[in-house]
Amino acid sequence: MQIKERGIILVPIDFTKQSLLAIKQSYNLAKYTHSKLVLLHVYEKSGDESYEALNKLTKQTEQESGVPTEFMNVKGDIYEETDRVAEEIKATLIIAGLESHMKFRNIIGSSASKLVRKAPCPVITIRGSEHRDGCENILLPLDLTMETREKVDVAIQFAQFFGASVRVLGVFDPKDDIYENKLLAYTHQVKQFIKSKGISCTNKTIPAKDVGETVVEYANKIEADLIMIMNQPSLTVGEIFSGTVAQQIVDISNVPVCTIQPMKRESTLHFGTGY
Repeated sequence: MQIKERGIILVPIDFTKQSLLAIKQSYNLAKYTHSKLVLLHVYEKSGDESYEALNKLTKQTEQESGVPTEFMNVKGDIYEETDRVAEEIKATLIIAGLESHMKFRNIIGSSASKLVRKAPCPVITIRGSEHRDGCENILLPLDLTMETREKVDVAIQFAQFFGASVRVLGVFDPKDDIYENKLLAYTHQVKQFIKSKGISCTNKTIPAKDVGETVVEYANKIEADLIMIMNQPSLTVGEIFSGTVAQQIVDISNVPVCTIQPMKRESTLHFGTGY
């Protein structure tokens, strides 16, 4: 899949520090893709519409970003309405600021986890409080699933937008030699493909039991500006309560995370973690 140019970037806001930070984080990407920004405010009860504040924020955003900006004001649940509106306006990307104390595993049901899993387009979630002006390093964690390969083209596109480098990372079970060898060969293959597009790229494999923590630790070590992972729209009951690798990365990462929606496939068989 590709991030379309001249598209729509949807930014859900509730006037918290994180949602306001998400707006600022959207500026460069909106400029590079010639996209329009849509600020979405979802209120739970009448009287909380905040039209005056929204109008002021929209004008300020358009002035600061230099890109067309609109706002929408709808009643309902912020997570459900964000996905519904994204589908309705055919958004090409959602950028969502998440409070640092909001844990995916702690808010089952109508939650941020559901927003990411059900979104009709890629979602960038931002938990850290640091404003990143631009993007120099993109971390691309890979496994051997079919779905994870879909991230490569998006990573290349983002790298071209920002003039960034891509850091390919494979994490494997220390006891699985066969998987390690296949993963090492695959990450090297991906590195060569990315470099053939004129993009600086490195590859590394790391033995570890906890994939999510390892990915985030490595992201901080290389000072990554963005981590790219794959969505897993359908979860078993056990996965909902224990969390998946992808959810864990979003849950604990202080680095912005871009979750890519996989293409729909006839087969539902999965081999690997799908992060």
